[in-house]
Amino acid sequence: MIAGTGRLSVVWRNRTGKKARPFRIPDTVSIATPSNRRGRDLRPPHVMAEKSDPGPSMSEATPLNHDEVTPAVGPLAGIRVLDLTVNVLGPVSTQILGDMGADVIKIEAPEGDYTRFVGPSRSEGMGTFFLNINRNKRSVVLDLKQPESLAMLLDLAESADVFVHSMRLGAARRLGIDYEALAARNPRIVYASAGGYRQGSSRAEWPAFDDVIQGVSGIAALNGQATGEPRYFPTVICDKLCGYVLASSIGMALYARERTGLGQQVHVPMMETMVGFNMLEHLWGGVLDQPELGLGYSRMLTPHRRPYRTLDGYICLLANTDEQWRRMFGAIDRQDLLGDPRFTEIAPRSRNIDTLYGILTEAMAKRTTEDWRQRLDAADIPNGPVMTLEQIYNDPYLAETNFFHREEHPTEGRFVTMAVPTHFSRTPAGVRRLPPRLGEHTQEVIEQLRAERRAATAEMHAPTAGVSSAAG
Repeated sequence: MIAGTGRLSVVWRNRTGKKARPFRIPDTVSIATPSNRRGRDLRPPHVMAEKSDPGPSMSEATPLNHDEVTPAVGPLAGIRVLDLTVNVLGPVSTQILGDMGADVIKIEAPEGDYTRFVGPSRSEGMGTFFLNINRNKRSVVLDLKQPESLAMLLDLAESADVFVHSMRLGAARRLGIDYEALAARNPRIVYASAGGYRQGSSRAEWPAFDDVIQGVSGIAALNGQATGEPRYFPTVICDKLCGYVLASSIGMALYARERTGLGQQVHVPMMETMVGFNMLEHLWGGVLDQPELGLGYSRMLTPHRRPYRTLDGYICLLANTDEQWRRMFGAIDRQDLLGDPRFTEIAPRSRNIDTLYGILTEAMAKRTTEDWRQRLDAADIPNGPVMTLEQIYNDPYLAETNFFHREEHPTEGRFVTMAVPTHFSRTPAGVRRLPPRLGEHTQEVIEQLRAERRAATAEMHAPTAGVSSAAG
């Protein structure tokens, strides 16, 4: 909750240049103490020992991630994002925006994002799951059940470029932060969210998580074909993919705004997104409106499509073109197949894919993984080993590309974060801020907002060039 006594009242113009309503910013601000779901104080122990008075400023409670934050130079530098998302999908999306240079302000309830308590941690509220999807963000604690906090959020929205949340749209409407309410204050805002199902549909208000969407999108059934029982992918594939789609969609809406001057609402329905992802190849005969021709891409569904067992492990490989298959037959010493009409062209290969992959399964079992890698490399056939999580963590190639960064967090000590994989030659993305402690930047953001208002007020009252203020 935000509370205060002395107040500053200013008239401010939003990013459209339109005069906004007067807003009263507290001159003296105290911050609600962040707490976990059991009410336990989440401030660092040395702060609790040194500060006995209630509500210390968060700048005293927790230092900034860096003494000097690296200036943003990415493609979204200068874009301000209000991030009300929790769990996985939304934070993945907003971390991408932050990596690209956006100033992401993560609005959290006093108990914090749920993922703060998932995974190993050195201090409560800083679990590894949270650390991995919340870099390049500033954390602000607002209790939106309190009128002053809600007013502060609405005021922040007037100067924001993007507003992202993970609530059901009905809940946002009841809270007074739906698209219509925010667009009335800031017509340039890009208002983004993701839900289980399409807005306006009969399922619009249904709850949904990754496991549910894996089921209703057909992914769990496909993944279980080998065993005959549906299985979830051992990763939150729907949350992560939809998070990437949401970030991409926000970027496109920002580009449209540059052309039109207006923001818009962006909504990503998880089910439709994942059905589109899943059925891209599996719609098959349904593309011709003839499902009787079969649904499902046969190459994906053959039981032989899996890493091939070798004499000492497994190997992954794939030939695609006619020329690659000719080189493949030479590499496995099956030149007799070069003229086989079942395999000479892509159409007959597709009809006989199960037989073809069975031949590869038999061949791969005759040599070691390293032997096959050398032979396939010589034939220019794409191939690679099956790597465990431990092998990935210690992979020499990833060390060469500096993919795993080791950073020193001011309160959590040494930890590892992953590099931004996308390269921009002129506007490089990167890590500027380490993951924040709960409420770490509340005071900082309030002071920044106050300074922006003072600057706007001074500009409004500055004499117009060429106009004399003297009477006469």
